[in-house]
Amino acid sequence: MTEQTYCDRLVQDTPFLMGHGSLSEQQVDRIILQLNRYYPQILSNKDAEKFRNPKASLRVRLCDLLGHLQQSGERDCREFYRALYIHAQPLHSRLPSRLALQNSDCTELDSGTVGRELSDRGPVAFLACLGLAAGLALLVYCGPPDPKVLRGARRVLGFSPIIVDRHVSRFLLAFLTDDLGRL
Repeated sequence: MTEQTYCDRLVQDTPFLMGHGSLSEQQVDRIILQLNRYYPQILSNKDAEKFRNPKASLRVRLCDLLGHLQQSGERDCREFYRALYIHAQPLHSRLPSRLALQNSDCTELDSGTVGRELSDRGPVAFLACLGLAAGLALLVYCGPPDPKVLRGARRVLGFSPIIVDRHVSRFLLAFLTDDLGRL
């Protein structure tokens, strides 16, 4: 399967974007303003005024904008998709070209769904894990120098090089040899 360009995707997505209720007038205005403000080489002030003209219907303005972007080139289409993602993320995830990419054997990550999958457990789980790791680190490094207290920790750290990558195991073995030399 050949990789689709952003212009090809825009051609495929235009009927969906032109559909009734796909994009609100505010979303279209925000996209136009972003393309004009951040990328004036994509949409000049004159073009932005034309595409934001309240006298023309939303459908006509959107059709003109999409046609202008398709003629402008790949970079302009890519920036449109970036603006669409920022201002209409739910719509962006339902685009026909995105669904086709997800259904294909493409290995490109879908940033919209990956973010939701990783954050399902929430910040409390992350903070709990971080607190546990910090507590163990404090116990090992700042704990009392009494060898009886840290004997179990040393045994665990002694077997961890078997599990942990060799780069990390060098540091753990150095820690153990320093501590065993003091015993």
